[in-house]
Amino acid sequence: MATGRTHRPATRSRGIPEATVARLPLYLRALTGLSERSVPTVSSEELAAAAGVNSAKLRKDFSYLGSYGTRGVGYDVEYLVYQISRELGLTQDWPVVIVGIGNLGAALANYGGFASRGFRVAALIDADPTMAGKPVAGIPVQHTDGLEKIIDDNGVSIGVIATPAGAAQQVCDRLVAAGITSILNFAPTVLSVPDGVDVRKVDLSIELQILAFHEQRKAGEEAAAEAEAAAAVVPPTPEESGKGPDGDVPAVMPA
Repeated sequence: MATGRTHRPATRSRGIPEATVARLPLYLRALTGLSERSVPTVSSEELAAAAGVNSAKLRKDFSYLGSYGTRGVGYDVEYLVYQISRELGLTQDWPVVIVGIGNLGAALANYGGFASRGFRVAALIDADPTMAGKPVAGIPVQHTDGLEKIIDDNGVSIGVIATPAGAAQQVCDRLVAAGITSILNFAPTVLSVPDGVDVRKVDLSIELQILAFHEQRKAGEEAAAEAEAAAAVVPPTPEESGKGPDGDVPAVMPA
């Protein structure tokens, strides 16, 4: 099986937009679920609903792959799984190194989804000398002193940073200098990298803050709706309506 250091995904050379690339894993996840249930074909509407996008966008995305489906039949599930996996580079082996084996790094090391999606955790690295040799997810942790050799020996091209923010840039610089060209950053900081190096940032606190914004907005909308409903059921007083007690005669007559 080919390794990640000698092969790069074909998506850029084929001119597939980044927005489409970002949706391909969503389609693949939905298709994998269908495949596991032995569903042979799927319509664009069904697949779009499962992936959380609209069907017109899905058909446009698939047109970049050269896949248009069959009218009245839909898309062949197994073929699409293969096609999207190939475009994402998942038909080959991608060795991954995780740097920073604290609580988050250890959780990532124990995540079973890597291997099933074509990613092999080749090494775990940490700056704490007391961690050296300690097995995490069956893999012995190695010290950062050997980072460059570890990357070279394992042919790694994808690095995962799960260190504290203060150490992330230094780790990033060493990864790039060692030949890493793709980085998944879990540290709560923005990394500076040279051209040709891709960084994907995962910041859980930012995602939670965005959810808090939406929750606050929904609460405000609900409060406003309740106030409007309450105002609608309370009749105006005679003074507010400008009418007298009998309704048609002003409450105060001119002298």
